[in-house]
Amino acid sequence: MFTQTSHLLVALKKCLRAKGINYKDVARDLSISESSVKRIFAEETFTLKRLEEVCAIADVSIYDLAKMSRMHSNDEVKILSLQQERALADDPMLFTCFYLLLNGWSPDRIATDYELSTPAAIKLLTTLDKLKLIELLPGNKVRLLTARTINWRRGGPVRKKYEQQVMAEFLNSRFEGPETLLRFESTELSAATISIINKKIDALIREMEDLAEADTLLPPTERKNAGLMIAFRPWTFSLFEQEVNIPAQLN
Repeated sequence: MFTQTSHLLVALKKCLRAKGINYKDVARDLSISESSVKRIFAEETFTLKRLEEVCAIADVSIYDLAKMSRMHSNDEVKILSLQQERALADDPMLFTCFYLLLNGWSPDRIATDYELSTPAAIKLLTTLDKLKLIELLPGNKVRLLTARTINWRRGGPVRKKYEQQVMAEFLNSRFEGPETLLRFESTELSAATISIINKKIDALIREMEDLAEADTLLPPTERKNAGLMIAFRPWTFSLFEQEVNIPAQLN
């Protein structure tokens, strides 16, 4: 069972990873041993003074850390009900509003950027509240009732409606420029190696989710939308499955 301290430290670790800071770096800045740093994280024996010192290293305030820890407390809700998915799939603006809230947008910014009237904006928020996706608070503030990363159901309403469109639009690019990357590798692998690669892909996706959560603390002007698509499966190029006629060698 996670305690409030546990949630704070999970959030702090994410902030440190986002800045590329490891336990060795923390130990150096605090003038203590690396083993001592590992121990206080593992045993959750932070004093308030020590917490402030590590927050300073991560360049995050305790207030922002508390906000992140509240986000993490919702991590158990990563799969929505069919009713919730259907409601989002049936209303593109409702889906857009929920997606933006997941990414740290405020209701005011959503209303301004999408030119929503006050009644229209409130209707979206109240609908999400009734679906138990958010809790609508006084002053049109919101608290997420889900994780920030949703595992959409395979064959579910959202994927059925948007998956093909998302993939087509994402791949409709030359992937040129310093912020883009497209690589394709094909080779023969053992079952053990395939298992290792799948675990590494899972770890990369989890790290991206952690970094994205830490980045929600940044001002909107310092963030941009980005997409990551990873595909891996047993596969043989169709050309290589065809019968190949090799001419006989001449004597």
